[in-house]
Amino acid sequence: MVVFFYDKTFEGLLTAVFDAYSRKVFPDKLLAEGDVAPLFMEDSYTVVTQDDKVSRVWKSLEDKMSKLACNMLTHVWLSEQEGSDDLLFRYIRKTFDTKTSIETNFGDPDVLEVHKLARKVSHEKHYLAQFIRFQKAADDIFFAPVSPIFNALPLVVEHFKDRFSDQKWVIYDTKRHYGFYYDLKEVVEMTLDDDTHLLSGKLDEALMAEDEKLFQELWKGYFKAMTIKERINLKLQRQHMPRRFWKYLTEKQ
Repeated sequence: MVVFFYDKTFEGLLTAVFDAYSRKVFPDKLLAEGDVAPLFMEDSYTVVTQDDKVSRVWKSLEDKMSKLACNMLTHVWLSEQEGSDDLLFRYIRKTFDTKTSIETNFGDPDVLEVHKLARKVSHEKHYLAQFIRFQKAADDIFFAPVSPIFNALPLVVEHFKDRFSDQKWVIYDTKRHYGFYYDLKEVVEMTLDDDTHLLSGKLDEALMAEDEKLFQELWKGYFKAMTIKERINLKLQRQHMPRRFWKYLTEKQ
């Protein structure tokens, strides 16, 4: 068994692809640096991520694949599913080794699995775009905690930057302990020293702007007034609005 150790980044994966073709040795397994080597490992290689190699591999993929297929690769990476890096390596290798496109060859289990995983992450992306709710903090920054199943937050940052370009905001992933901050000019990645108070999906009242609680109460009142009790269909609500997002919605408190 040949094992490649790398830094568990997408750039590291692309560098591993470059190095494999350069060395003419292809890994049976990709592991993170520091992982315990398999018992039957015959050979190993440690990948050093390099930007020039990343650029060359990605440019080659763009030349051989459609934009949709390239997007699927990043979606599969963001799925964080066990073995997804091995899956992507096999898919990329098949792309380079085949003269015709493999994108619609659903008889290939790797192609089918890439499509399935990418679709799941895409669904999560759309859920985030629909159900992220901002709360106004005392410093006039709008804050939104989320905890998506997949690491889809990077996929919706541009959407919120365009939609809320006139206000400062933070969207924070409480599951992965990082987020993005928009300062009216650019979006930067950020982390909080302590984010345990965000697990409830709501800001502490002490951190809210004075008018935020009032607006939340007004919205709850409007939602209650517009609700027709006889037509409440919780099964349909859960179908179109997954229950895991309810704690972030003011009207569902």
